[in-house]
Amino acid sequence: MTSKISSYKAVNHRKLSICIATYNRADFIGETLKSIIPQLNDEVEVVIADGASTDSTSFVVNQIAKDCQQIRYILLPSKGGVDQDYCKAVEFAEAEMCWLFTDDDLIKPGAINRLLHEISKGYSLIVVNAEVKNVDFTKTLQKNQIKIESDRVFYSGELDNLFQCVIPYVSFIGAVVINKKLWLERDKEIFFGTEFIHVGVIFQKPVPGNTLVIAEPLITIRLGNAQWTSRSFEIWMIKWPKLLCSFADISETSKKEHSMSPSWQWLIKMLYHRKQSAFSQKQYRVWLKSAKDLPAWWILTVKAISLFPVPIAKFMINSYVSLRNKIT
Repeated sequence: MTSKISSYKAVNHRKLSICIATYNRADFIGETLKSIIPQLNDEVEVVIADGASTDSTSFVVNQIAKDCQQIRYILLPSKGGVDQDYCKAVEFAEAEMCWLFTDDDLIKPGAINRLLHEISKGYSLIVVNAEVKNVDFTKTLQKNQIKIESDRVFYSGELDNLFQCVIPYVSFIGAVVINKKLWLERDKEIFFGTEFIHVGVIFQKPVPGNTLVIAEPLITIRLGNAQWTSRSFEIWMIKWPKLLCSFADISETSKKEHSMSPSWQWLIKMLYHRKQSAFSQKQYRVWLKSAKDLPAWWILTVKAISLFPVPIAKFMINSYVSLRNKIT
């Protein structure tokens, strides 16, 4: 089978391609596109790579694309997974810069004009800040993800400083606007299956040009709508630390701080996964294989959390969140 591409008007002076990989998001992708369309012009296109959705995603997107010539919808013959499908979207892109956007979040008004202005300055990479709301966008949970007061520029030799600034947040792929040529030149297949190919592309070696981190939130994230909740422990507590530890040009201190280093924050995260029933003895045994050079007390604590009754884990997490909200 070959990919099916919707009707589309090609333009040879695109500056920004909004690249979306999607799968079975008929209930959400329409709202995402409606946040984008009013901001489009001939310098911007939307490229949607659909990993062979089995719901009505195709119908939803094609109905919207009929009235918007800047949308290109590619129905892939099979689901390649998030990493491979984002690669496909970038390959189809026409513009010099690709915004790796998500299929259920929103682009805030004025965001595209702001990006076009910054793209004109020749950055190789732009990291976009975001606000976080609940699943139906009725409540703001976090005003900004990256805790900086003003924009920051990182030069090619400052990869470790960039890592320290953005790594807790840049797991969110929608934050990344990257030069297409840079993306295509970098190793990608080694990161298939990590769920974070964009992080692998960025941090495998120094970025050749300057990187801009935008302080103003240009994205609204829909929290609690991830498709991988059942695999959350494997992704965040095994795959994510393993990925971070693989970067040769990042200092050991920086990698340790954000990987599996024993801390109360990591215990909170493990309790959260236990609360969701995503962490059990089965996941603990898998995690243990990757738990190298960790103290015995840490390993025993993790094992104890895997045995916690789920109601107790829920009580502990809810109490922690309530206390944190009172303090802040």
